[in-house]
Amino acid sequence: MRIVFHIDMDAFFSAVEERENPELKGKPVVVGADPKGGKRRGVVSTCNYSARKYGIRSGMPISKAYGLCKDAVFLPVNFQLYWSASASIMQLLKKYAEKFQQSSVDEAFLEPKNADTYEDAERLAMKIKEEINEKERLTCSIGIGPNKLVAKIASDFKKPDGLTVVKPDEVGGFLSPMPVRKLYGVGPKTEAALNELGIKTIGDIAKADPEKLSGIFGKWGAYMHKYANGIDDSEVKETDEAKSVGREVTFESDTSDFGLLKNVLDDIAGDIYRTTKAENYSFRTVVLKIRFEGFETHTKQKSLNQEPDVESVKGVSAELLSHFSGYRKKVRLIGLRLTNLTKV
Repeated sequence: MRIVFHIDMDAFFSAVEERENPELKGKPVVVGADPKGGKRRGVVSTCNYSARKYGIRSGMPISKAYGLCKDAVFLPVNFQLYWSASASIMQLLKKYAEKFQQSSVDEAFLEPKNADTYEDAERLAMKIKEEINEKERLTCSIGIGPNKLVAKIASDFKKPDGLTVVKPDEVGGFLSPMPVRKLYGVGPKTEAALNELGIKTIGDIAKADPEKLSGIFGKWGAYMHKYANGIDDSEVKETDEAKSVGREVTFESDTSDFGLLKNVLDDIAGDIYRTTKAENYSFRTVVLKIRFEGFETHTKQKSLNQEPDVESVKGVSAELLSHFSGYRKKVRLIGLRLTNLTKV
């Protein structure tokens, strides 16, 4: 019997800022850029739950967030601080893992040691949550299921500070009533297209004709049908990305504004460059990741002959982005990663 955990830190960037600055507690906190300083072309990286009450969301333009709540505390991204906190949390998680996969700075999958039943797994999850709270003064939400897909959806079910266990015979009942947007990879446009077909819930996708879905959505239609039925055979395994420093931004709405994309990449480049320097890493390769509407994802990379400065990283990221300037599709996600890390 397979048991998979998905651990997702709650509002991670803003939570770390609140931990370091207790006077922020209770205030709406938005991490991304400071519009009061004139920088309004960035996007919200994350915000705390107080800010979300005003309708502020990750991926939203900073200017829109400012319009929703001018009294919020707007902070620039301090990726070095978050990366350091993340490293401590990931080390803590690894000691409980038979298999481990860090999927982002604030998320990880694991298959647990010494947990042969879902009851064992639930007790272990409570122990993990308590230890993270005690040692890092942060909260997380954990989903437990028979595969990565179900575990990830479960971790989002009772945020913040939640714990949701979905046993194999409960998967259908758990997924079925959820709106289609809760399914991995379904964005606003796919949701609208599904709704036009009368498909409103994950259960509706599961019952739909997979050939019809493939005819409309291509390969993604077949994947949607598979995921809606709770099927996911992907392994929990560490990837090469664990030996890199990177950050991604998913936009609230798909965008074709290449000026905004360039601005976001500049911010990311500065964040991750400073992190590598502070942690005494050198790197040789810059990797751009870009995801268009319809979940079409591309990566481009460039290796450098010598250690670049931050402006060089920004220049390379702009060069890599230029390869996609002729695309007519809008962009859903963009990210940058520095790889081939070595300690100096």
